[in-house]
Order: sequence, then C-alpha cells, then structure tokens
Amino acid sequence: MVEATCVHTTISDLYRRAASQDLPLLGYVDPCEDTVFNGSHFRVLIPEPRALADGSAAEEAEAVHKNLALTAQVERKAHRYLVFNGD
Repeated sequence: MVEATCVHTTISDLYRRAASQDLPLLGYVDPCEDTVFNGSHFRVLIPEPRALADGSAAEEAEAVHKNLALTAQVERKAHRYLVFNGD
C-alpha cells in the first residue's frame, strides 16, 4: 500500500548530484530502476538530503524538503520503506 508520494521535476538532477558527491545511499538512487531503503538505512540516509540542500537552488531545496518529509513519515512506523521508482 502506498501511503504517500512525491513527484518533483528536479529529483533526478538532485540525486545525480548526490552521486557526484559520493553520498553513500542517495548517490546510488538509480533513475532507471527502483531503489528501496528500509528503517535500518535511515541513520545514514537522513543527513544526506540535508547535505544536498546546502547550496541547492530553491527548486532542488524544495525537492529535498519533500523527500525529508516522506522519510520522516516512513521512519515513524515499523515495516515501512522509502522507494524511489525508476523509469
């Protein structure tokens, strides 16, 4: 069951930048395949969008904040996943 979604025009650019910054989790979001994170990833995952938000253009920063909101929603409940759907 899908509890929430986020679609943003700059999200793929944002995660390409994560890859160029060698972020250990968001840097591996694959725009062509699904990428799934679970609760055990959140300790590492949550600081990464915040690092991307620093120095981001306003549109990218908005995408980061939407991503953080979804992450917080997933983190509050057990057995939830944050899924990035590829093409």
